[in-house]
Amino acid sequence: MPFHNGLLPREGFKGDTLISLIGKTAFNAKLLLPLFLAAKYTKRGQDLSILHPTAFKRIKTLLILALIGAANRYLNRRVLNNGVSDTYDWAREIVLITGGAGGIGGEMVKLFAEKGVRVVVLDIQPLTFNAGQNVHYFKCDLTNRANVASVAQEVRKKVGDPTVLINNAGVVQGRTVLETTEKDLRFTFDVNLFAHYYTSQEFLPYMIKRNHGMVVTVASFASWVCVPNMVDYAASKAAALSFHQGLTAELQSTYKAPKVRTIVVNQGYTRTPLFEGYQNDSPFMMPPLEPATVAEAVVRKVLTGESGQVVVPKTGNIISALAAFPLWYQTRLRAKNVTIMSQFKGRKVVKDLDTFYEGREKGKDAKGGDGPEASTVLV
Repeated sequence: MPFHNGLLPREGFKGDTLISLIGKTAFNAKLLLPLFLAAKYTKRGQDLSILHPTAFKRIKTLLILALIGAANRYLNRRVLNNGVSDTYDWAREIVLITGGAGGIGGEMVKLFAEKGVRVVVLDIQPLTFNAGQNVHYFKCDLTNRANVASVAQEVRKKVGDPTVLINNAGVVQGRTVLETTEKDLRFTFDVNLFAHYYTSQEFLPYMIKRNHGMVVTVASFASWVCVPNMVDYAASKAAALSFHQGLTAELQSTYKAPKVRTIVVNQGYTRTPLFEGYQNDSPFMMPPLEPATVAEAVVRKVLTGESGQVVVPKTGNIISALAAFPLWYQTRLRAKNVTIMSQFKGRKVVKDLDTFYEGREKGKDAKGGDGPEASTVLV
C-alpha cells in the first residue's frame, strides 16, 4: 500500500487543503524573502514599493509572521529532540503496534511492512489482512498485565527487542455518565491508558539502556475537548496525553535517555467500526478521516526518527486552544455537541464486560478459551 501523494487528500478539498495552500504561499518565508529583498534593494523593486506601499507593507508583515513560524518550528524540533540527533536503520529496527489487526493500526502495519520494516502486532483478534513475512502477530489481551508480560517475553525471544512502540489500541462505549457501568469504565481505561503503562514497562527499559527508540501515544481530539456520551473515552484520552507529556519529561530528566523519542497523535473522527454512528456537523473543517490518512501521518512522522506531534486534520489545532477560551464559550460548545454521539452505534469489541472480567479472573472467557471473547483493541 503506497503512500498517498495526490494533489488532494483522500477526503477531498477540505480545510486542511486550504491551510496547506496558504502555508506554501502567503506564509512561505522562502517565497516571501526574495520578494522583500527585491523590493528593498533593487531599483525596479523600490519603484514598485513606492507605487504600491500597501502591498509592500503586507509582504513585510507576512514575512515577519513566516519567520516567526519558522523559528517556532525550529525551537520545537530542537527542544523536543533534546538538541541531539539520532540515526534509525529501518532495516534493523522493530516496530511494535498494539491494536494492529485492523483499523488505523492495521494500515500502519501495512505501511511499515511495505518499507521493509519488521513489525510486531499485539492484538486479541487475528489479522484482518494478508501480512508479509516481516509482520509478526502475537495474540495478546492488553487489559491483562500478566498476559502482556508473558507475550512481551515471547516477542523478545522470537523477534527481538522492539525499538519503536506505538500504543494505538483504543475503545469507546458511547454512554452517558449515569449509564456507564463500573466494567465500562474499567475496560475503557484498561485499554486506553493502563495498557500504555504495561507495554512501556516491558519495552522501554531496553530503549533507555541503548538511548535509542521511540514511544508513540495515540490520543485523540477528545483529549482536548469532552462532549456528552464520551466522558469516559475523553477522560482516558486526556490521561493518555498526560502520560505522553510526563514520559517525555522523565526520559530527559530521570532516565537520562535524550535520544529516546516520543510522539503524540491527536486525530479527529476516523471511519472505523469503533465510531460508527458518530455525527460530524463540520465536514469541511473537521472531515471524517480514512484510517489510511491517519496511519500515513503517523508513519511519516515515525520514519523521521524525531519526537513531535501529529495532528490530523491540522485544523484540529484550534481545539487544543479551547482551554484558553472564555468559560461561557467552552461550556456552550460542549453542550451543543450532544448531537455528535446521539446516533452512536459503534462496534462493542467486547459485548459482555461482566463475563469478560469474571472469565479473565478465572483464566477463561465466555467461550471457555483463554482471554476475551472478542477484540479489545480495535481502533
